[in-house]
Amino acid sequence: MSTQTLDRSCSVGTICQRNVVSIAPLATIVAAAELMRSTHVGCLLVTEPLAGAEGSRVIGTLTDRDIVVSVVARNVDPTRLTAGDVMSHHPLMVDEDTALDAALGFMEEAGVRRIVITGSKGELVGVLSSDDVMQRVSHQMAMLCGAFSNEMKTERLVRP
Repeated sequence: MSTQTLDRSCSVGTICQRNVVSIAPLATIVAAAELMRSTHVGCLLVTEPLAGAEGSRVIGTLTDRDIVVSVVARNVDPTRLTAGDVMSHHPLMVDEDTALDAALGFMEEAGVRRIVITGSKGELVGVLSSDDVMQRVSHQMAMLCGAFSNEMKTERLVRP
């Protein structure tokens, strides 16, 4: 069985979520909240078309927390604001070939739970979240526990 391991050679492009939800910067906050609800996500990537190439580039991120803190808590009319008005500018981004270890270091340093993954032309490839990493680690821990369990079964068969 072939599995990828969580080590220094593991790149973020191999484990990031590639099916991401994005929104245009001119979309209203109401439209953004509706999109979050219908797709069951808490973070939208604010994107614009990549000039002269296929794909899009990320210009910001918009989280449910951004909406609560910047719109709801300030009692601002959400129909008057756009995703571009409320988004977090300059999201943390790394190339898809970046080692997972390095990306986790960047996330720790910046104090963020998500990092945008880009391709060689700066195009959006996906997002790596702390949840994605935790799922991978928990899967590997389950495999390790399985090895312990199977070791005990084998021992009983070989040495009754």
